[in-house]
Amino acid sequence: MKHENIGSAVTFSELQWDTEFFGVSCAKAILHKPVTRLEWKDLLEKFRNYQFISIQNLNSEPANALLIGKDTTAFLADVNIQFIKKVDVGSIMPENLKIYQAMERDERIVNMAEFPFSKFTEDPELAKRGGGEVYRQWLINSFEKQNKFYALAEGGNGGIDGYLLHSYSDRTCIVELVAVSSNRAKGGIGTNLFKAIEYSAYQCGCREIKVGTQVRNVGAINFYHKVGCKQVGCHQVYHLWNL
Repeated sequence: MKHENIGSAVTFSELQWDTEFFGVSCAKAILHKPVTRLEWKDLLEKFRNYQFISIQNLNSEPANALLIGKDTTAFLADVNIQFIKKVDVGSIMPENLKIYQAMERDERIVNMAEFPFSKFTEDPELAKRGGGEVYRQWLINSFEKQNKFYALAEGGNGGIDGYLLHSYSDRTCIVELVAVSSNRAKGGIGTNLFKAIEYSAYQCGCREIKVGTQVRNVGAINFYHKVGCKQVGCHQVYHLWNL
């Protein structure tokens, strides 16, 4: 992924993996603060070169939302809620949970890749280009990678009750994907998975955990509040198509 700074307010990137997966030229613009008139003009020129652009309006900045609505045909595809939990005390590793680094491919994990809330399926254009397979491919691409970690709750009869895919950046643990078996949804598996990465993050010298979820995913929002996370951001995600 190539990053290019447009002034001080915009980071623009070509999305190579997305381009190959969806079969259309893809890019992403992140608006960090209110853009200037010149920055916005330069960005609009760049938009012309791609068939699909994801525009992230950090902190749902009203001035940027106005420009997007006025000057483009982009639509609001997602509102991403960001959470942080400070890790300042070592927790206890729950029983029957393990953390694996560079884990070998495990079909039990791949087969649990059902995520009902996804901008990749709620956008009809992405959905018809295989959007429903994005998270499954995300999991597959994470196997055997040194920078990817799985917290795994193994169940009886060789099955698994849940998993939590995470990674590390600087001194931060980043939650990527979480899934719990439907027949164990009320069994505290998710809470134990989160406790497991709290333990691991502390042992690795990390002092915070970050995670994001969709505003429509009320169950996930409630869960992150339950395990002690604090909401720190609310970012709009617009999709712009030039087809």
